[in-house]
Amino acid sequence: MGQAPAPRSRCRRRPRPSLPAVSPRSPDPAASPPGRGSRSRRRPPRPARTRWRWLPLAFACGGLLWLSRGWWLPEPPPPQMILVLGGDADREREAARLAREDGLPVVVSGGTNPEYARWLFEQREGVPPSRLRLDYRATDTLTNFTSLADDLRRARIRHALLVTSSDHMQRAMLVGRIVAGSRGIHLTPVAVPCGDRCEPEGRRLVWGDGLRALIWVVSGRDVRHWAEEHLSPWLHRFGLE
Repeated sequence: MGQAPAPRSRCRRRPRPSLPAVSPRSPDPAASPPGRGSRSRRRPPRPARTRWRWLPLAFACGGLLWLSRGWWLPEPPPPQMILVLGGDADREREAARLAREDGLPVVVSGGTNPEYARWLFEQREGVPPSRLRLDYRATDTLTNFTSLADDLRRARIRHALLVTSSDHMQRAMLVGRIVAGSRGIHLTPVAVPCGDRCEPEGRRLVWGDGLRALIWVVSGRDVRHWAEEHLSPWLHRFGLE
């Protein structure tokens, strides 16, 4: 008998597809996990809009910090001087009366003419010339404080009586607390009644000067002077002045 044939399977096996050959290449550094010698991708620079959006929040936090300074500043000493803001002769008369009664030195910022001021303080109220200083550098409420804040700090002033009209006191105290407070100077208000001459100041003026004061403390510049210097030619060009 002949040899039996080998058994055959009824299902045919399909040939396996051949895989394409992969050429060796260097690993992609971006795809490799961090911490294994790979370089991290550089972050794209933040746009200016993203950086500046935190500026109002920074100013708001700074303002809250100054308004709450009474919680963390030490108790001020008794008043060491009188600071009178010029603009009304009644303010100087009240300051002269306080100087005569309390014996404190007086600084008049942007007041009346020197002849009248010296007559009022020295001759009428008997304040010695050594206790009187007339300063005419200020042009508005903000510069009343910015022109003197560093001088008062060098003189080791930590507490001053602030004399101004009652309708001006809210704005003066807001600006003074920011500017003088940044130099560690405490202010106590002494409001002078203005009677029928009172002109209430709007919130826009009060908080506008407060914002100017805060910018001055942060940058050392008055934003109004900057705007007049850089924007006035542009406004004049388009007839917006």
